[in-house]
Amino acid sequence: MTISLDRAATGTLEVQQLGGRIGARIDGVRLGPDLGAETVGRIRSALLEHKVVFFRGQEHLDDEGHIAFAEQLGSLTTAHPTVNTGSARIFTLTANKGMAANSWHTDVTFVDRIPAISILRGVTIPAYGGNTVWANTAAAYEALPDSLRALVDNLWAVHSNDYDYAASSESPEAVEESHRSFTRSQFASTRFETEHPVVRVHPETGERTLLLGHFVKKFVGLNQKESAILFNLLQDRVTKLENTIRWTWQPGDVAMWDNRATQHYAVADFDTQPREVRRITVAGDIPVGVDGRTSIPRVGDAAAFSDIGALVS
Repeated sequence: MTISLDRAATGTLEVQQLGGRIGARIDGVRLGPDLGAETVGRIRSALLEHKVVFFRGQEHLDDEGHIAFAEQLGSLTTAHPTVNTGSARIFTLTANKGMAANSWHTDVTFVDRIPAISILRGVTIPAYGGNTVWANTAAAYEALPDSLRALVDNLWAVHSNDYDYAASSESPEAVEESHRSFTRSQFASTRFETEHPVVRVHPETGERTLLLGHFVKKFVGLNQKESAILFNLLQDRVTKLENTIRWTWQPGDVAMWDNRATQHYAVADFDTQPREVRRITVAGDIPVGVDGRTSIPRVGDAAAFSDIGALVS
C-alpha cells in the first residue's frame, strides 16, 4: 500500500516533497498537544509516504510539548534501553567535537521491539555542520536485482549493542572526549542481542524494507569475513545517494522519521561547537520477515523499554 501525499493542505497544513525517494517538509502546523485526529492523520500519512518529514519554526516546543506531540502518534518507549540521560522519555544527545552516531544505523535494532517512529528536536544547533542524512530502506530493497532479493528474503542477521562507536569514528579520541550524553560502557551496560530478518514487512504499508545498520554483528550461517563482505554490499545499496536526503538544521527544527523504513547518519563536521538534540521514540512491534517469522531475542529482555502489549490492547 502506498499513500499518496506529495502535496496537500488541510487548512494551513501543507506537505512539500523534497526528494524523489525520501523526504518532505510539513508547513503550517504548530507541534504540541491536541492537534486533532485529522491533522495527526495527515502527518502520519506524509511520514509513511516520505519516510522522514521536517518541521521548521518549532521554537516554542519544550520537553513537555515534545512528549505531548509524540503521544498522539502512539505509545512511547522509555528514553533508551540502557542509557539514562535524566528523563524517562527523552534521550538527550550532546556533543562538542564529533558524535557517536556518525555511522549509518536504524535506532535501537539490538532489541526485538524496534521503535516505530523517532522524533528529534534541535535544542542547540551549531552555526555550521552537524547535518543529518537519512536513507530509504524500502527504496533500496525495491531496487535490488532479483538475485540479491532471493538471497536477502531468506537472510537473518544478529544485531547487538556491543558495538564500538569509537572504533568506527575517524577520530575515536574526539568522540570519547566530547560525547557527554553517555559513555560506551553505559551504552553496553545491559547487553542485548537479537536475530532479525534482513527483510522485514512494514506493518502499516506492507512494503519490504532492509533491516541493517551498524548494530549488525554478522549474518546467521555466515562467518565474519563473509558477513562483512555481504554487509558492505547491501549497505552500499541502502546509502546510494538517490535514496538519501540531507537536512541542514536550524534552531526550532523537528525531524520525524519512520524507523522501520530508514537509516540515518549524523555528520560530525561542526568542529568544537556545541550541539544538542533530543529524541523521543514511539513504540513499534516485533519485525516480521517475508516468511512470517518474527525476530528472536537472544540476550536481554526489552520489556521495560517498550510495552508491546500496549500496541495491541
